[in-house]
Amino acid sequence: MRHGKKFNHLGRTSAHRKALLRNQAISLIMHKRIRTTVAKAKALRRFIEPLITKAKDGSMHSHRVVFSYLQNKEAVKELFGPVVAKVGDRPGGYTRVIRMGFRKGDGAEMALIELVDFNEVYNLKDGKTTGRRRRRRRGGKKKAGETPVAVTPETTTQASSEEEE
Repeated sequence: MRHGKKFNHLGRTSAHRKALLRNQAISLIMHKRIRTTVAKAKALRRFIEPLITKAKDGSMHSHRVVFSYLQNKEAVKELFGPVVAKVGDRPGGYTRVIRMGFRKGDGAEMALIELVDFNEVYNLKDGKTTGRRRRRRRGGKKKAGETPVAVTPETTTQASSEEEE
């Protein structure tokens, strides 16, 4: 049974899985996009996004923590240099997984995982944005003729006196 196991084991031992995710994270940092299976791409996203968040701090401690995960000096330099420079203002969601169809040999579902800010095709930062930022918990829009009713102390006392009667 797999009760409470929140990550994909990918059919590997823990050391093999750690090595796989480390190698894929290094490749993603160096090449900005890699092609892999969907399951590995989703596992890699959970592995690398906290590292990128930690790299945004830029302290020596975060350098050492990220190096303990990656064990590759060139990848750490690349992560703390150009990658952090591009994702510095982004609050999260540094990677994108794009499904690419099925592999011919074994039928595995393939995906392209990439760093979001390094793809110019999907980027909307070239001035085409509307300037509005969408949020989830926003109130509904008012109709053109409606005006909001202001609550004054007089209206609240009238409402409470009507309830008493």
